[in-house]
Amino acid sequence: MASQERQSASEDRDPVSVWERIERPTPAPRATLTPRRIAEVAVAIADADGLDAVTMRRLAAELGVAPMAAYRYVTGKDELLELMVDFVYGELDLTDGKDDWRATIRSVALRIREALLAHSWVTRVAHGAPTPNQLAVTEAVLVALDGLGLDVDTAMAVYSTVTAYVHGAVDSEVRLSRLLHVRGWSTRAEARAGLATQMTWLLNTGRYPMYARYIHDADRKDDVQWQFEIGLDSVLDGIAARLGDPKRSRGPVGAE
Repeated sequence: MASQERQSASEDRDPVSVWERIERPTPAPRATLTPRRIAEVAVAIADADGLDAVTMRRLAAELGVAPMAAYRYVTGKDELLELMVDFVYGELDLTDGKDDWRATIRSVALRIREALLAHSWVTRVAHGAPTPNQLAVTEAVLVALDGLGLDVDTAMAVYSTVTAYVHGAVDSEVRLSRLLHVRGWSTRAEARAGLATQMTWLLNTGRYPMYARYIHDADRKDDVQWQFEIGLDSVLDGIAARLGDPKRSRGPVGAE
């Protein structure tokens, strides 16, 4: 059934993007069913029951409309996912401008992480062309970098480096959360207890002295916010050094 739905959507896909179609004037606007409302309900389904639970039939039922009603706006699941991702990125508040490039990028990175953790299914979505709200995030960072003497290739590389760190770190957090859920563990401490026998044997081999030191001496093994921010500030330190901006070479976490 799902494969038939995907095949049908692929065959019927409008060559014009969903974003262009949304901005076309409609002769009879339907106040009760809008692209935003469709995205909002689909996101709620994914948040509650996972990405696989989002189907056009389930969406129609939750919206209280006929099964084919949503097809006035999207051609199928792929475009629906685009609307959903755009909705999530639209939740990021980019209005409070910062006083320098580093503060702006740091704020954006923290907000992307917050949004992705709140909607962890986004990490499973195969990304194609960026959505309007994703482009708005990119634009905000590029604007913050403008005036630093960077060519456009370097500015985009800086943005890509920061977002690669954010997505990689969030993906690790999400994977660990899924492992905890599968194993029935509530906390990282429970996970360590559950893995204690295996880890004890590995560390007792004497092959991993530095990792053993971390296990025995680390105070912030469960402080994922601190871990994320120290990593983020390390990335920003490297960017600042390359830009020749020593005033911005240390972030608030690294300075503690």
